[in-house]
Amino acid sequence: MREDENLTLLGNGRKTEYKSDYAPEVLETFLNKHPENDYWVRFNCPEFTSLCPITGQPDFAEIRISYMPGERMVESKSLKLYLFSFRNHGDFHEDCVNTIMKDLIRLMDPKYIEVTGLFTPRGGISIYPYANYGRPGTKYEELALQRLNQHDL
Repeated sequence: MREDENLTLLGNGRKTEYKSDYAPEVLETFLNKHPENDYWVRFNCPEFTSLCPITGQPDFAEIRISYMPGERMVESKSLKLYLFSFRNHGDFHEDCVNTIMKDLIRLMDPKYIEVTGLFTPRGGISIYPYANYGRPGTKYEELALQRLNQHDL
């Protein structure tokens, strides 16, 4: 049952606390009830913001996260708070996408994951970084290589 998961953010009856800078510690997981199945979980965050590490100007993006869960899954409210924590964080677009992916890998050890950032134009140029990962030594590692080699937005 979900009550046994020790989720501290979901439905706690308190006002939500938003971190003012990068906060991977807010991420929480719960058990996947179907770890034997291969299936996709997709999240879309159309209002992601971070700061340019050079100018301090805000950068806006749509962050897309798709993964095949293993034993654990990320809890969606904690993911929302985590992504919100980038709001005052200065990092380049590519770093944000790779940081998000690596934090989620450490958190839940997915079979496969990919993260895409669709950043709005600055100076007339859009940047769309994409990062993926497949669990080493498995068919998911092969999937990651295949999807990376055939990646096209």
